[in-house]
Order: sequence, then structure tokens, then C-alpha cells
Amino acid sequence: MIKLEPRGQHSKLMAWLSPVLAGVLTLISGAILFSLLGQDPLEALHTILILPVSDVYGVAELCVKAAPIMLCAIGLSVVFKAKVWNIGAEGQLLMGGLIGSACALALIDAEGVWVLPVVLLAGMAGGAAWAGLAAWLKTAFNANEILTTIMLNYIALNLLIWSVHGPLKDPDGFNFPESAMFSDSALLPTLIDGTRIHWGMVFALFAVVVIWVLMSRTFLGFQVKVLGLDASAARLAGFREKRLVWIALLISGGLAGLAGIGETAGPLGQLVPQISPGYGYAAIIVAFLGRLHPLGILLATLLMALIYMGGEMAQITLGLPVALTGLFQGMLLFYLLACDVLINFRIRIPALAKPEAAVATIKEEAAR
Repeated sequence: MIKLEPRGQHSKLMAWLSPVLAGVLTLISGAILFSLLGQDPLEALHTILILPVSDVYGVAELCVKAAPIMLCAIGLSVVFKAKVWNIGAEGQLLMGGLIGSACALALIDAEGVWVLPVVLLAGMAGGAAWAGLAAWLKTAFNANEILTTIMLNYIALNLLIWSVHGPLKDPDGFNFPESAMFSDSALLPTLIDGTRIHWGMVFALFAVVVIWVLMSRTFLGFQVKVLGLDASAARLAGFREKRLVWIALLISGGLAGLAGIGETAGPLGQLVPQISPGYGYAAIIVAFLGRLHPLGILLATLLMALIYMGGEMAQITLGLPVALTGLFQGMLLFYLLACDVLINFRIRIPALAKPEAAVATIKEEAAR
């Protein structure tokens, strides 16, 4: 029998090197996989990691994909620090895109600089409201937020699909499930001519700074971290647990909603069913890969966005399946968790220990 014994002290250096080691192991596994598929490993890795960002347009596209992931991940870092397991960033992103798009379509004939802020706030409100449902279920009925947020993801997806087939469907869209194009007043301006990079990346970077300050320099951030470390100590100190759960989930949902409306008002310019290829789920991996730290999340987001772009490039250039993106994400998460286990626990095999220790272990188990 193999046992895991907690280590007396945790190495902070190894905790930060663990994501790097997980990335290296993912690359090695990917190279082996490409060899088995009959591809040149070096060429395949070059296609995935280097070719997508070999020019200015590629770097701009990297930022386009990084923006929604970064917004979702930095919001998740808040709830995860509070030990509130929000798995619903994907649904909150979809609801942000849906509600914000509905607002943009309602204001399609309006003009003025006020239109875009209203649309963005509507998207944030949609994501926050969807997270608020999970907060209400948790605080009022003690419902497990893992289950409720996962189920709300599917409800949000079906609401989005129903909307583009029903009330928000473009009457002049030749029966395609999509909304009308937004007016120019409701679109995010691009930052570089000839590319699709837009103000969503600016919002994401600003959110990283704001959350960094919130969690490290404010009393609210201190309360959130204490709640995550020891809920009983937080209650003993007079911190209102339910209030903190609500605040953490609303922040996370609001940022995910901003990511959703950033996609529809940014590179898409309309509401379509495929506004997210799984950014909300990828953000969970990014949050833990970045150690719930804003700087780590920033770097991990760029890596995840590169994996998305590399998967698409490998499909086009090498004829590999699009599922390659999900495979790399899964391997990255698997190796990260495995490295964390080895950092925090020591593997013991009683059968290989000294006979006296083995006998003592057997007696101890029998006594239990």
C-alpha cells in the first residue's frame, strides 16, 4: 500500500517552480505524442509555440485570446482564495455576453460615447447576477457551489442558444443563429490598425492591477484571505462570512461577464453561439497555474492563449485534430496537480520500510 504523508515544511521555491516543471513535462509528453502520430516533434512544437506569434498580427491575436481568459482567471483568484469553488466562469461569461449583447441591440439606433459604457456595464451585471445565483444558493441553502455553478453553465449556454434562435436572431441574417451586427457606438475600438486587438486587453490588464491592490493592500482582501485560510477564525474575528462569499462571487462573475461582452463587442461584433471555446474552463487551469497571484496569472494566461492559437495552427498546418488544444490543457493540469502532490506530501511504501516499522504500522492500523 502506498501512503502519502504531509511534509513538515513546504518549499516556497518549489511551489513556484512547480508550474514551470509542469510545463516542461507537458512539452516532453507532447513531443512523444507527436512522434507516435508520425510528426516531427521539433517541427510540431515550433508550429504550436513559435509560429503563431512570429509576427505582429500573431502577437495581436495572442492578446485577443488572452483578454477573456485573463479576466475570468483574475476573478477566479478572488473566490479561490476565499475557498469558494466557482466553476461557473464559463456560464458567467456567456451570460455577460448575452445580457450585454441584448443591451447593444436595444441601443442599436443610439449614438454617443455613453452607449459603449452602458453595454459593458450590462455585460458585467449579467455575469455578476449569474454568479449571484450561486452565492444565494450557497448562503441561503448551503448548496455546494461546485455543483450549482457547473449546472448554471449549461443553463447559460442553452439560454444563449435559445436567444440567437429566437428573440435576438437577426431577421435579415438568412436564418443563421446570430444577432444583428452591433452599431459602431457599441463596439470596442481596436488598438492597432490592421489587427483585431481591442480595449478588452486594456481592461484585463487593469483588472489584474486592481485585484492585486485589492487582495494585498485592502482590509477586504485581508478578510477574503482569512476566510479561505480558516473560516472559523474569520467568524471569531467578526468577519461576515456570507457577505464575503457574495462579494467574492460577484467580483468573479462581473469580470467574467466583462470578458463575455468584450468578445461580442470586440472581435465578433455580434452575438453568436460560439462566443467562447471554453475560456471560462481554461481560466480555472490558469488561476492555479499562476498560483492565484496576479503576476503568475498574467504569465499563465499568455501560455494558455498560445496553446489555443497553437492548436488551431497545428490543425491548419499539420492536419492534427482540434482536440489537441484540450489535450495540452489536460496534460498541463495533470502535471501541475502531480507536482503539487509531491511538493506537499511524501510517498511512503510500508512494505519497503524496516520490518520493525512495518510491524508497528500494521499494529497501528489494527488498533484503529
